[in-house]
Amino acid sequence: MSIINPSGKEIFSVTTELCGKPLTLEVNRVGFRTTASVLVTYGDTVVLGTTQVGSRPIQLDYFPLSVDYEEKMYAAGKISGSRFIKREGRPSDEAILIGRIIDRPIRPLFPKGYRAEVQVVASVLSMDPAFRPDMVAMIAASSALSISGAPFDGPVAGLRVGRVNGEFKAFLSPEEREESDLDLVVAGIESGVVMVEAGANEVDEEVVIEAIAWAHKAMQPAIALQRELAEKVAKAPIEYELVLPNEDIQKTVDNWAHEKFGEKLQKPYPERNEMVNEIRWKFHEEMAEKLDEEYDAVRDEYDEAFTMALHKDVRRGIVENQTRPDGRKLDEIRVLSSEVGVLPRTHGSSIFTRGVTQGLNIVTLAPLSFAQIVDTMEVTDGERRYMHHYNAPGYTVGEVRRLGSPGRREIGHGYLAERAVMPVLPTEEEFPYAIRSVTEIMSQNGSTSMAATCSSVLALMDAGVPLKRPVSGIAMGLMMDGDTPYVLSDIADAEDFAGDMDFKVTGTEKGITAVQMDMKLHGLPVEVLAQAIRTSTPGRKHILEHMLTTIAAPRTALSPYAPRIEKIKINPDKIGAVIGKGGEVINKITAETGAMIDIKDDGLITVASSDTESIERALEWIRGLTEEPEVGKIYKGKVVTIKDFGAFVNIMPGTDGMLHISQISDTRVENVTDVLKEGQMVTVKLAGIDEKGRLSLTMKGVPQE
Repeated sequence: MSIINPSGKEIFSVTTELCGKPLTLEVNRVGFRTTASVLVTYGDTVVLGTTQVGSRPIQLDYFPLSVDYEEKMYAAGKISGSRFIKREGRPSDEAILIGRIIDRPIRPLFPKGYRAEVQVVASVLSMDPAFRPDMVAMIAASSALSISGAPFDGPVAGLRVGRVNGEFKAFLSPEEREESDLDLVVAGIESGVVMVEAGANEVDEEVVIEAIAWAHKAMQPAIALQRELAEKVAKAPIEYELVLPNEDIQKTVDNWAHEKFGEKLQKPYPERNEMVNEIRWKFHEEMAEKLDEEYDAVRDEYDEAFTMALHKDVRRGIVENQTRPDGRKLDEIRVLSSEVGVLPRTHGSSIFTRGVTQGLNIVTLAPLSFAQIVDTMEVTDGERRYMHHYNAPGYTVGEVRRLGSPGRREIGHGYLAERAVMPVLPTEEEFPYAIRSVTEIMSQNGSTSMAATCSSVLALMDAGVPLKRPVSGIAMGLMMDGDTPYVLSDIADAEDFAGDMDFKVTGTEKGITAVQMDMKLHGLPVEVLAQAIRTSTPGRKHILEHMLTTIAAPRTALSPYAPRIEKIKINPDKIGAVIGKGGEVINKITAETGAMIDIKDDGLITVASSDTESIERALEWIRGLTEEPEVGKIYKGKVVTIKDFGAFVNIMPGTDGMLHISQISDTRVENVTDVLKEGQMVTVKLAGIDEKGRLSLTMKGVPQE
């Protein structure tokens, strides 16, 4: 029997199997007034995907698409850990990054020139703790778009893939994610891949290529299920008009540009950019003179046609002559320069310059207590010990732009650079510091995220952070001429705007640490992506070689302005002795020594201070509270209790040992009290520890003070 919702529509669902679990898409149960809404269920995860298509005419020169991922704390049975804010407000960085992951494969699947307002929201209503919900959210967003009637050339599906024991797997458990050396997100349509993002623990590029192919094949049931749903819903297409240059206008502009572009524009940056701006102004002046008063009404169309002609010229030069806008060969890297130690009072600093793109990076070291607490729907009591932040004000592209808080682009670029470096950071035990790396972009002309990666690595080494290996990154471009791909190393803005894909690859001499690929085409075969990844390797190595000429290895000494931190590892059972009742002991140590103390659950204690003597005093105090008895070691202790058979001696805080009467002296002792008295200080040796943990002491052969 069919079920009818209050709005009179039938509630129905479709189901398939995806990676070993049922995936269900349900419509008409909730969201009656949306353009389209779909409830997606996978395991115990439930995500609501909604699409709203605006009906008002929009006069914009871009596609106003917004894609948001909504974390709902109740989905995981949590209340926010924030002391003051208990309701969802500004999305977390994690939610923003997932929103970007969903947005990037969806956006290029709308027709060029589409200008209607489209809002897509994926809200997690229930979260299965056995896997992350982000890829279910991508399917929910795509499903809602697929039945909305909007001109969306989907559907899209995505999988987050790891590698455990040499085998690829999607929907990994938290434990499996810890074991995996790969965290790869692949989004695709039926015919090809439209987006890739990965973090990897120095994984070979061939493994990444295999994982992309595996993911694209494994996601096909989710794509087929969305098609089945769309056929059942059979939503009528929404009427729309594309905002594209008039064909006659484009033809006029192409003819005008034919004589002005070509080899005449092959100049190094920024000279080329300045020349393009001059030609653009002359173009508008000529067209205004020709059309007189009519030109004001069509100026924007002519300007867009000029930009299209410029892109065609860039593509023509690459495809026909294998020559790039600035005259470089396809695999040629722009001029590199870098320096470290550029700021006198910071803990580490660097400048990395590639062509006109430049990043200034500053590293700050602090005690582990300064790590960022992560409070999201997915993570419980998580921390970020390494934080990379990215800033790129308007002046970096020669624009007047209001300053404000970081946007989605800044957060995304910062995260990519952070992810690139994470696999080579030392452990907390090796380097007990919280680390903040900030990239201030000074100038932009292509791939500032890779400049951020390279500059952060240089600054980290300048700060004395003992990286396992240095990381470099390169931005690559791709242009398709029919079935023939042209791969470009180290792309600049002109090639990015005119190209069909831009992608970034970071890694060490051992392997890849991060990948990000965004396609402007409606999907690309895995074989083309494989060629692009392989082509990036020589350029990435060239950049790494340059970086090593600036600083070959991390500095052996920290900046004199960085805090000094020492560490000690204790038995976790002894943590209580250091903290004391109500924090009494640790507060006393801090107050009397002036040192800052951080304690981890695994027994790692770090002591920080600008004064070495303060650190030593605090460490000695902690050792006295937590030291484990060691057989054969000599201790100075106090006689606390005397018995007929011997005495109990306190050799360290909370630890007493038994000194039998036969072990008091090399000669016979009739009565313990003949030699010892309570409160007396004696020197003893720990002779043994029995199976119950009881300590046996001796004074035989031990000199007494």
